[in-house]
Amino acid sequence: MKHYRKTLLLVVVIVFSICLAPLLSAKEMKKININEASVAELTQLKRIGPKIGKRIVEYRENYGPFVLPKDIMKVKGIGPKTFKLNKDRIIVE
Repeated sequence: MKHYRKTLLLVVVIVFSICLAPLLSAKEMKKININEASVAELTQLKRIGPKIGKRIVEYRENYGPFVLPKDIMKVKGIGPKTFKLNKDRIIVE
């Protein structure tokens, strides 16, 4: 009986994981326009917390919109590693 319960639990966990995977990857792949995103939206990017999100917003308010996605590296605290982690999700419009 114990073996049956463990197997059933394992099956439930696997099915649950398979069902959630598309939802999680869809959220991860959502494009973020760094010229319009709020601090909360910017924190959806990897390695971007509220402090750096606020710097991004302040940067574009002071210097105007970003021209290229890689221009986000002009913001203090964002270097090549952070840009590389997020380059597929960052857009400028």
